[in-house]
Amino acid sequence: MTRLFGFLLASLFLLQACTTTTAPQLGPDGKPLPRLYRISAGSTAKIQFRVLDSVNALRQAAGAPAVELDAQLNAAAATHSRDMSVQNRPWHFGSDGSSPVDRVQRAGYRGEMLGELISETYETELETLGAWMEQEDTRRIILDSRARNLGFSWFQERNGKIWWTMIMGS
Repeated sequence: MTRLFGFLLASLFLLQACTTTTAPQLGPDGKPLPRLYRISAGSTAKIQFRVLDSVNALRQAAGAPAVELDAQLNAAAATHSRDMSVQNRPWHFGSDGSSPVDRVQRAGYRGEMLGELISETYETELETLGAWMEQEDTRRIILDSRARNLGFSWFQERNGKIWWTMIMGS
């Protein structure tokens, strides 16, 4: 019995030595620095459906109907995310002077564009959604009861910065 206990104790120490725990790096304010969020090439659908599920949970809690992903709105969101990166500024106008309505129409969306949300960040999609929900004007767009469609996409630069775009349509 003592042998078994000794063996288990030695195994525990050996396993503990195999795990590495690194303390989080702290910024000048004493808070942990964010970790770089890298989006892999094959994770588009996973991220879009995670956002869709989260948006629909928020909408359900607010009494609004569920929305569905829309390919044309996804395309308009992807185009704008890349364009914001090229312009190096988060704003609603394209480098060609296009408005959100122009981009949605170009993408072939036939419904009404209700709003476009944008973000320049290093945060995850759910952290970004949380930030949008904290602001009254962007929360109103996400929870708009007229919405039936959602477009969501992003562009990530080599340095890790992510340009997120969400479009709600009816």
